[in-house]
Amino acid sequence: MIRESTLETLKSMHCSAMAEELKRQMEDPAAYSSLGFEERLGLIIDAEWNRRQRNKLARLIAKAHFSIPSACIEGIEYIPDRKLDKAQIIRFSTCQYINDNHHIILKGASGSGKTYLACALGNAACRKYKNVIYIRMPELLDELSMGKATGTFDKVIKAYRKVDLLILDEWLIRCLTPQETYNLLEIIEARVNSPNGSMIFCTQYNNEEWYGRIDPESDEGSPISEAIMDRIIHNAYDVLIEGRISMRKRHGLSASQEGGAYEG
Repeated sequence: MIRESTLETLKSMHCSAMAEELKRQMEDPAAYSSLGFEERLGLIIDAEWNRRQRNKLARLIAKAHFSIPSACIEGIEYIPDRKLDKAQIIRFSTCQYINDNHHIILKGASGSGKTYLACALGNAACRKYKNVIYIRMPELLDELSMGKATGTFDKVIKAYRKVDLLILDEWLIRCLTPQETYNLLEIIEARVNSPNGSMIFCTQYNNEEWYGRIDPESDEGSPISEAIMDRIIHNAYDVLIEGRISMRKRHGLSASQEGGAYEG
């Protein structure tokens, strides 16, 4: 009776893993007879801790909204013609660049696997229990414009400022309007001035091409495009993903399937 009461108390305290481990020990006393009280208690506590950490990781991954939730460092394909530096990717997976407030710029043609790599790095950050947000740039621009229109712009900026890692896919996929440029500066400024300001950019364009896409009205760059660029490129690791064949073609996927884990 006392044992059942203890199990129910643990469950009511939301310590279900502790209850399961205690029940396991009670049902097989011979297997645990050689262990002392502290060792058996340690197993019970470890069971609960591991369950909570697994749940926390699952929440962080779900909250990140990765376009490829299954992407992981272990699934990256180091095909020779892609010229990926495996040692560099492994270093990135330690998340030291996040601790140091550095950025990563992933460059490559459409289908080169930029999104998978970005989501894999985001997954690695979640495994370190860091808060991550993945978003396509067109969606971010729409969210910022809506924030301006509804008076919630500051709230949107504050939310993006809080996360440890912001992943911007399809960076500068289209040229910006003047208002979008100013909105973008606000969020970049908020990120670089936050304690955790790291960003990952996925783009098809070289750095020198960014000027004309940030401010299409200026041929040689403008103060605002310079301001955005200066806050990013001088504190970023450049990663060029090469390869003559699209990763989708390598795996026989159609454009509608590109959200799948086509790296491996």
